[in-house]
Amino acid sequence: MAGHSKWANIKHRKGAQDAKRGKIFTKLIKEITVAAKIGGGDLEANARLRLAVDKGKQANMPKDNIERAIKKGTGDLDGVTYEEGIFEGYGPGGVAVIVEFLTDNRTRTVADVRHAFNKFGGSLGVSGSVAFMFDRKGQIIFGEESDFETIFEAALEAGAEDVKEEDEIIEVVTSPTDFESVRNTLADQGLPCRSAEITMIPQNMNPLAGKQVESLMKMIDILEDNDDVQAVHANFDISDEEMERIMG
Repeated sequence: MAGHSKWANIKHRKGAQDAKRGKIFTKLIKEITVAAKIGGGDLEANARLRLAVDKGKQANMPKDNIERAIKKGTGDLDGVTYEEGIFEGYGPGGVAVIVEFLTDNRTRTVADVRHAFNKFGGSLGVSGSVAFMFDRKGQIIFGEESDFETIFEAALEAGAEDVKEEDEIIEVVTSPTDFESVRNTLADQGLPCRSAEITMIPQNMNPLAGKQVESLMKMIDILEDNDDVQAVHANFDISDEEMERIMG
């Protein structure tokens, strides 16, 4: 699982930048709306909605925004119908990339995503072309202020599949079904996390360096700046020096 924590660290830094720009609200509102439409507006009975609302609260989204998004999903307020799915392809250096999307106009989204891939020498693939290289997992991230041994013991006892420390952060990996219970157990033990999500974790990492790293980061930036794109997953690995260089 080498390299996953590094990507999580990059995503955390990028996420902080996105939050400052207010980009995160648009994506979270879509996710809350779709989660409520699929599973209903009851937080107790809808795990996907609970996670989306938790993310909204962590991003300091106003309560009114959250409630409106839920009501649009349940049909209590007029709202847009979104289609969700994934695009798969290869980025610079042959890196496998998965793009999760929620859109009200698939034609527009396909064109935008294909343009981002093509601009940096990548290519959009057919369904199934890279998804087999990733596993859907729960991922809980703790910062350097956390104690590895404490989290290691608590997480494994709670049902986590793996715990590791890399690049000053601790990564707890769970099955999607155990994710919420592990996260809640750790929180109840006074171990608050930096981030928690259901994500796509690559089975193997593809090492990159130099201009390929720059091109991939620019491609991911363009994709993540698209309001229709909810998340981007990639199987790249870079050195600590490269990471500091690109993150500044």
